[in-house]
Amino acid sequence: MKHTEDHAGHAHHKQGHASAPETVVRDPVCCMVVDPAAGKPTLEHHGHLFHFCSASCRDKFQAAPDKYVSAKDPVCGMDVARDSARHFLKHEGAGYYFCSSGCEGKFTAEPARYLSGKPAAAPAPKGSQYTCPMHPEIIRDKPGSCPICGMALEPMMPSADDGPNPELVDFTRRFLVSAALSIPLLVIAMGPMVGLPARDWIGEPLAAWLEFILATPVVLWAALPFFHRGWDSIVNRSPNMWTLISLGVGAAYIYSVVATLFPDLFPHQFRGHGGSVPVYFEAAAVIVALVFLGQVLELRARERTGSAIRALLDLAPKTARRIADDGAETEVPLEDVVSGDRLRIRPGDAVPVDGVVLEGRSSVDESMITGEPVPVEKVEGERVTGGTLNKNGSLIMRADKVGVDTVLSQIVEMVAKAQRSRAPIQGLADRVSFYFVPAVVLIAIVAFVVWAVFGPEPSMVFATVSAVSVLIIACPCALGLATPMSVMTATGRGAQAGVLIKDAEALERFSKVSTLIVDKTGTLTEGRPQLTDVVPAKGIAEDELLSLAAGLEKGSEHPLAEAIVEGAAKRGVTVPDAQDFESITGKGVSGTVSGRKVALGNAAMMADLGLDLTEFASSADSLRGDGKTAMFVAIDGRPAGIVAVADPIKATAAEAIRTLHGLGLRIIMATGDNERTARAVAQKLGIDEVRADMLPESKKALVDELRAKGEGVAMAGDGVNDAPALAAADVGIAMGTGADVAMESAGITLVKGDLGGIVRARKLAQATISNIKQNLFFAFVYNVLGVPVAAGVLYPVLGTLLSPMIAAAAMSLSSVSVIANALRLRAVKL
Repeated sequence: MKHTEDHAGHAHHKQGHASAPETVVRDPVCCMVVDPAAGKPTLEHHGHLFHFCSASCRDKFQAAPDKYVSAKDPVCGMDVARDSARHFLKHEGAGYYFCSSGCEGKFTAEPARYLSGKPAAAPAPKGSQYTCPMHPEIIRDKPGSCPICGMALEPMMPSADDGPNPELVDFTRRFLVSAALSIPLLVIAMGPMVGLPARDWIGEPLAAWLEFILATPVVLWAALPFFHRGWDSIVNRSPNMWTLISLGVGAAYIYSVVATLFPDLFPHQFRGHGGSVPVYFEAAAVIVALVFLGQVLELRARERTGSAIRALLDLAPKTARRIADDGAETEVPLEDVVSGDRLRIRPGDAVPVDGVVLEGRSSVDESMITGEPVPVEKVEGERVTGGTLNKNGSLIMRADKVGVDTVLSQIVEMVAKAQRSRAPIQGLADRVSFYFVPAVVLIAIVAFVVWAVFGPEPSMVFATVSAVSVLIIACPCALGLATPMSVMTATGRGAQAGVLIKDAEALERFSKVSTLIVDKTGTLTEGRPQLTDVVPAKGIAEDELLSLAAGLEKGSEHPLAEAIVEGAAKRGVTVPDAQDFESITGKGVSGTVSGRKVALGNAAMMADLGLDLTEFASSADSLRGDGKTAMFVAIDGRPAGIVAVADPIKATAAEAIRTLHGLGLRIIMATGDNERTARAVAQKLGIDEVRADMLPESKKALVDELRAKGEGVAMAGDGVNDAPALAAADVGIAMGTGADVAMESAGITLVKGDLGGIVRARKLAQATISNIKQNLFFAFVYNVLGVPVAAGVLYPVLGTLLSPMIAAAAMSLSSVSVIANALRLRAVKL
């Protein structure tokens, strides 16, 4: 049995709130929580305004609104409004709505009871839905072509065991047939230009008929997908590269067929050398072969962009070694593992699912999840993550999260969504493409007319060549691929380095931010206070002072008390029990330890006891200056010394701060800690500005203040108390593991929460945007230069026109060059 709690309905428990949010706005189609102020699509139905996460969901609702307005509570049978349901739960791939938390609780405890007589919905198989890489709003249940751009739809969620791409197989076959028929065509048509007398041997009329026979299967069979996509582009009023290809190939072929079948229709000025009417069968066939070559290379390259997801999917083993109650061990398929199972992890095995170590000790390589190369020691009580690699010891673990609930599955889903998202810079390419295709058709028409009227004889030959060349070379496929290819490659690369990108917009924004706000605890520091100093008064042994202090703090639940007790244990000091324990809020604790009266706390507590701390003043000031928390100890009514605790700075923090400065970021520490401790940490790390004693709302106010000044702001925090600031910043960066992976308030999530991850994210963002700009430059320059040349502007200077075949080769190579440039991001050093 596995349940997935809806984030909006249950995240408040994690954040410590006492009650659920007052209102929840859901997409009634996909159940996703929607922010009404985010500018998402809406639709009014029967006087009620519904909000949607995407245009696709809105269209589904509009087509069948009654299907999505309400749902039955499986427990009590009540109708629940899907768009405002506060209680929602996913169970075995299906979603269920509840009228109250009571019904939800009953269902969670005994789902089979309420689903009896009703077959459980099986989760949809991976790859069951397909989307367009360039238009992610297009979602279909089966493969096909995008109605907007004509590109082949791809699985929304790649699978580790994906078979060969059916379109790649089909296009490879069509390419081989096209190439095989185009070669003899070229020999017949172009042979005389290189000294091959094939056309003279065959004779002019027969040569034209042979060309017709060879070219027809290429154009009418092999090129059929091109014409389908071209027709769809016209029907959908979305002119694209296939519009131009189908027009160009169709024009060349139809002209040539008419010239072959009815040569007498053409006047003398249309005829070439020897009185024959020129035909362009070879141009049409070779163009098709070259476009297929480009498509095959592109499809192969695109398959490589999914390699990051497949690499992550491959991390999880296919089986697990389950331990039965009687101790017997059996190898079972991974899908048969359920929460609560005990599993054996042998040396060299991959951890199958998320869980907790019950027995054993080993080091685990978590580099493919966190990006950190150093193995992590795991002992009883430590958490392990599915997909990580056990190194040298044997472990027994309890499975906690399985299937889609594991960290690895969440990472895969997040990467897949990010790869389908669109960066704002993509809007530039979209706007250009929208006007570009009609402009190219107009240029082709103008070129045809100008050459037909003013060109040299045979003028219609020149007119046809220039028009077809313009249509072919101007295909905007390189322009359309420029951004999606870079985003897909970058998000996959980020996942391998422990940097999860929620969407392409976050990636683009993070490349531009100038200020980074970081929390102190858990980000700059370890987040686990440790005992650092023990300063005894004269006549008191250090171990004695620490033993009494730790004995007293043994009864306290304060994090600093835990640090003192653990510090004493590490030093081998005996920690006795305390009696008469009393906690004085805001000051400290007191009690009896080993028969002696002990008090531990701040200066205010010592003042209440009437104790003079003069002899310890300088030591306390020195400790505080180092960022440590100094606590005074009194024994039997006399000052006895100081114990100091500090949250150690992470070993990687200083180097990360220096690197972030080098990457153009100003660093502000925003912490709830006191001013003196915060400044001590900031001074050691070279942080530019400190804001101390800050509440969560104060951090949000700081973000708003900086943004009002025109600064681009990124906020890094733990994603809980920092959630308001994370949401308000241009880019929110969630620091942490496990529960933080699906944080809605952050655009970027670091699997391992430290500044090293921010460094990797910044480098990735800058490299990605630079790569996109390079791709757009290549695509723009190629089209800007290619179209005039194809139209014949160089003919007066060079005396030649650009062949449609050369135009087709250049068009294909431009797309391949953009893809090759985007794939360089796979090797970027982070």
